[in-house]
Amino acid sequence: MIKAAKRLDTVQEYYFSKKLREVRGLAAAGKPIINMGIGSPDLQPPTKVLDAISNSLGDSSAHKYQSYQGLPELRNAISSFYKSKFSVDANPENEILPLMGSKEGIMHISMAFLNEGDKVLIPNPGYPTYTSVTKLVGAEPLFYNLSDATNWQPDFETLENLDLSNVKIMWVNYPHMPTGTDATLITFQKLVAFGKKHNILIVNDNPYSFILNDNPISILQVDGAKEIALELNSLSKTFNMAGWRVGMLLGNATYIDEVLKVKSNMDSGMFYGIQKGAIEALQLSDSWFSDQNKIYEERRNLIWQLADKLDATYNKNATGLFVWAKIPEGKKSEEVTDAVLYDKDIFITPGTIFGSQGEGYIRFSLCVTTDIIKEAISRL
Repeated sequence: MIKAAKRLDTVQEYYFSKKLREVRGLAAAGKPIINMGIGSPDLQPPTKVLDAISNSLGDSSAHKYQSYQGLPELRNAISSFYKSKFSVDANPENEILPLMGSKEGIMHISMAFLNEGDKVLIPNPGYPTYTSVTKLVGAEPLFYNLSDATNWQPDFETLENLDLSNVKIMWVNYPHMPTGTDATLITFQKLVAFGKKHNILIVNDNPYSFILNDNPISILQVDGAKEIALELNSLSKTFNMAGWRVGMLLGNATYIDEVLKVKSNMDSGMFYGIQKGAIEALQLSDSWFSDQNKIYEERRNLIWQLADKLDATYNKNATGLFVWAKIPEGKKSEEVTDAVLYDKDIFITPGTIFGSQGEGYIRFSLCVTTDIIKEAISRL
């Protein structure tokens, strides 16, 4: 057998890839599994978006290779969207890069800026891909702890006491996944100042901006942010287009150009029809967001009841597609979630997959119907 590359020794199969295989096995064996583990939107994309992709299929350019930078109309739509929703000016010519999902952007950014041995500041708890990609490119994760005591915001005094000499990138994710905590403009201002002081590229991953969130903000709103910060965003959650794989990266032209060097060697452009659909999505009125959030609000109210059944507590001001809940003192996250899975046929996520600071917490997804949530409540 050909031996795998040594870089694979540093990472494991993604938790959800492995766990969902087990869940599917239980379902195949006849178990009535309710899956509340992942944030894959179950609602439909906007009708106008579906029409746009359908109507584009006969266009003369529909099935050709596309530009690595995406259609100019898509970049213009992203620019207008950021101006309208965040009051951020981004030049569509050179400060915006469409991506095949923001997840690929994590890899592209890491490959563009990290050398072997560089260090990367990663939130704990946080999205596991930040860690795995860092390891895959030969860099070293340096975790910074977030906690309920500081409302899951970075502790800058602790950060300043770390050895930052080899840190090249700092991953930030607000609204925060998994806790649902919003950033504040003050936090973003401190992050920009911190990045400039230590010459660290600050990257905010911002795909949950509009889910149950009355005050979406961007790190690029901060004066001077483009000098040291990039922002990722996505249509996956906002417009129920997770499988379409449409994301975006915004920042100054020099940083964008470096990422493009990587991206242009790894794909041959996003499918034309998907870009046409994305353009339509980005031009929707605010009623789209309010209508979606009414559905998620109803679901969240029921999820809170479900958490109550497990004696778990939660922050009613949190945003995003999940409910992050603290389980009773002394209990372990994976013990609780496994017990619920094997005894009640309900799959929820243990907080530990997001880092050691996730111990003592569990996470529920809002990507299930009210009827299914009510069924889960009845099982408990």
